[in-house]
Amino acid sequence: MGDHKEQPLRVGAAVRRRRRSLELTLAVVAERSGLSVPFLSQIENERARPSTSSLEKVADALRTTAVELLAAADPACSVDVVRAEVTEPGPGPEPLSRSLVRGHHQMHASEFTGDHDAGREFQYRNDQLMYVADGAVEIEAEGRAYRLGRGDTLYLTGGVRHRWRATVPDTRVVVVAVAEHIEAVRDRDRGRKR
Repeated sequence: MGDHKEQPLRVGAAVRRRRRSLELTLAVVAERSGLSVPFLSQIENERARPSTSSLEKVADALRTTAVELLAAADPACSVDVVRAEVTEPGPGPEPLSRSLVRGHHQMHASEFTGDHDAGREFQYRNDQLMYVADGAVEIEAEGRAYRLGRGDTLYLTGGVRHRWRATVPDTRVVVVAVAEHIEAVRDRDRGRKR
């Protein structure tokens, strides 16, 4: 009950993302699919649900399949439960990563358990928050080193280069970020979010 898989899917956002990734206009997709521009607009804005036949026509026009569009669809729910996965302990301390938010949303959250490649540098377009759920980490950002323990958080604005590593076995870090597909970078001229 309340789990994501029980909810209907909204395919419109997946259609829009695919169309934009191919740099196509609605008019081009309409011409390729034989469907009208207003109908395609209604699909993208979740005001119309395409039939199986219409979705296949749209998929063909976007050089994909209906199955792939449905797989990329957003859940039509406002509440989603992501269950903790029970894993069997392996032979060694294997780092694990799992997404805490399913689908294509404005927020992304992941949980990292175990060590992390300290040599890998990250730079995200949008803001993020790192929360140490268990253990401890060292984070290097903007030329400074930060040590965080259980319950500590570190906020990074978009564009800040950083790297981190676990300093205690079985460390769990939760990273919450504005999703990369959202244009949420600071407007340097105006000093406000777009």
